[in-house]
Amino acid sequence: MSTQQHTVSRRDFIRIGAFAGGGLILGFKLFSSCSTPQGEEVVYELNAFVKIDTNGVVTLMNPNPEIGQGVKTALPMLVAEELDVDWKDVRVEQAGLDTVKYTRQIAGGSGSIRDSWESFRGAGATARQMLINAAAAEWGVAAETCTTEKGQVMHQDSGKKAGYGKLVEKAATMEVPPDVPTKAIGSFAIIGQRIPNVDNRAIVTGQYKYGIDTKREGMKYATLLRPPAFGQTLKSYDDTEAKQQPGVEQVLRLENKIAVLGRSTWEVMQGAKKIKAEWEDGPSMESTADYQRNFRELVKKPPTGTPQRKDGNVQQAFGTGGSKVFEAVYEAPFLAHNTMEPMNFFADVRADGVELYGPIQTPERTRTTVAKLLGMPEEKVTVMMTRMGGGFGRRLMSDFVEEAALVSKAAGVPVNLIWSREDDMGGGFYRPMCTYRYKAAVDADGKLIAWHHQSVGTTGNPARAGSFPAGAVANLQVDAEEYKTPVTTAPWRGPIHNFIAFSEQSFFDEIAHGIGKDPVAFRLEVLGQAKQQPVGELEYDPDRFAGVIKKAAEMAGWGASKGANIFQGIAAQYSFSSYVAQVAEVEKLDSGKVRIRKIYCAVDCGIVVNKSGAENVVEGGIIDGIGHAMYPELTLTKGKPDQVNFNTYRMIRMADVPEVDIQFIESDIDPTGLGEPGLPPAGPAVANAVFAATGVRLRAQPFIKSGLFA
Repeated sequence: MSTQQHTVSRRDFIRIGAFAGGGLILGFKLFSSCSTPQGEEVVYELNAFVKIDTNGVVTLMNPNPEIGQGVKTALPMLVAEELDVDWKDVRVEQAGLDTVKYTRQIAGGSGSIRDSWESFRGAGATARQMLINAAAAEWGVAAETCTTEKGQVMHQDSGKKAGYGKLVEKAATMEVPPDVPTKAIGSFAIIGQRIPNVDNRAIVTGQYKYGIDTKREGMKYATLLRPPAFGQTLKSYDDTEAKQQPGVEQVLRLENKIAVLGRSTWEVMQGAKKIKAEWEDGPSMESTADYQRNFRELVKKPPTGTPQRKDGNVQQAFGTGGSKVFEAVYEAPFLAHNTMEPMNFFADVRADGVELYGPIQTPERTRTTVAKLLGMPEEKVTVMMTRMGGGFGRRLMSDFVEEAALVSKAAGVPVNLIWSREDDMGGGFYRPMCTYRYKAAVDADGKLIAWHHQSVGTTGNPARAGSFPAGAVANLQVDAEEYKTPVTTAPWRGPIHNFIAFSEQSFFDEIAHGIGKDPVAFRLEVLGQAKQQPVGELEYDPDRFAGVIKKAAEMAGWGASKGANIFQGIAAQYSFSSYVAQVAEVEKLDSGKVRIRKIYCAVDCGIVVNKSGAENVVEGGIIDGIGHAMYPELTLTKGKPDQVNFNTYRMIRMADVPEVDIQFIESDIDPTGLGEPGLPPAGPAVANAVFAATGVRLRAQPFIKSGLFA
């Protein structure tokens, strides 16, 4: 890729896209500054992202929700790079929802950096040029003869220099320059470095406040009693005892839920337990066993409806003489999001407007929903985002914000609505439950000639039509059938890919072993087919995909003996425009059981903005991927969740975490997604290593039920 300077047009800064498919183009609108006195210094805004005070302190705004993925650090790094400041002089503030200044204020789809790469750098470059123009005007020299370094403008010929703090007042009056070039890739001083998370100190010292910590004058705490099973409706209730509980001040019915308000979280939650509610079952009160039975039957039947993708003729290919046919079924349970900070939100609904404050991944969509729900103009609803104690897709939903707004309106007071862990697990949104059936054919030369993916699930949950191995196989078909249920589901970290990777990569391993080929070599051969004879549209780059597989294998010493009891398995996945391959290494103990020793991980996500943050988020994804493949499942009995707290829903523990080695492919390609791609390959890499060690195939999660793990 060329490393020439990229020129960002001013039009790029105000381009707004729609939230679909590839996501949005994050933009902003540049404007003349206003000043705000802060003690003795004065702060000037050069644009929506950059504020500089007269002492030279630079404040950069982060408009995107922070859920632990590191954007509150990484996005300001993009601005700081082009502004040419010393990072030690930078302060970062969280911006609230502002659709005039910003677009794509969303945390989802691993898109924050990917969709902000050009526009955020453009914001910094433009502010820097304004400071140069101010200095040039003051010194009577040409702007192009001035340079910048670490927060100073310099003129080499005259020896003059001035800090940004001395120039910002004049710069704020300058016309916003159009078409300012950004730095050439390879000349970065901040991008690519290890920058500590800007909130680290505040978090570890207890200074940082999450949404759950919100306290306001006149505020009441609130909780809601919800149906204990999916599909139930509230028939009647008796709140006599609840109202007699200490600290309980109000009990209100909100359609199918009951709100309890009072002076503390503990008191209102205890009050809710005293409500005697009668619930009426709906027409569909199925148990997990019912879903499993129905899914298994449906996935055996010929698919109905239009295929998601159809290349060639799979049925004809399966009947080809001399071909070897493989078939397998994989099953995924419901999974809870289980954010460490349960759902909560502050709402103050008044006649003249609404204030919403708390942890949300989709502030703009939430504002629109709440405004419509309350019958208010959107401009009367403000949304401020707090740092989230986890999101993983759960906080893409705004149900808990809507509840807070409705409770505040009904009670006539500001409220902090807080869910208990039981509320969160028992009535939240889950990863969809699904069953996948695969069938593939390999010809006499060992070439993959047919691939059929068929899914049945609560959302259909099919493989993405352009994902590997699509485009590499002459005969390929993807089918999906949605199974209707009252159980609420939502995107869960690495949507679709989180289980597709396990099923597809496990099936690839089955085929490779079944034809006597090395699993790494077989994957590279199929990617070679995609490169040499592509069939239809490819979403992925075969060379980059092959690159991470080769790198992970090299890191792990694939094929070299590490001892009689050490075994390895590989998996790779393209998701959110990034490529990740992982080799899991397991040890077979004298008992015959296995223990996960190490994960080797290679990542191609284009340019790495913050190495520290990137390693952190990939490692977190690996641990998350192993943990959720290994341990938890959420089951239902007649629509009622069986696991509603961590005593029955096991999460991965520190002692379960293996050593992790991560390496990034050096690249000058624009950054791609990183918040989710580390998760999908972890489960299948472990499953494939377990097969190598035991000869047993894991085709259902959680793996712990196999009895193979120590």
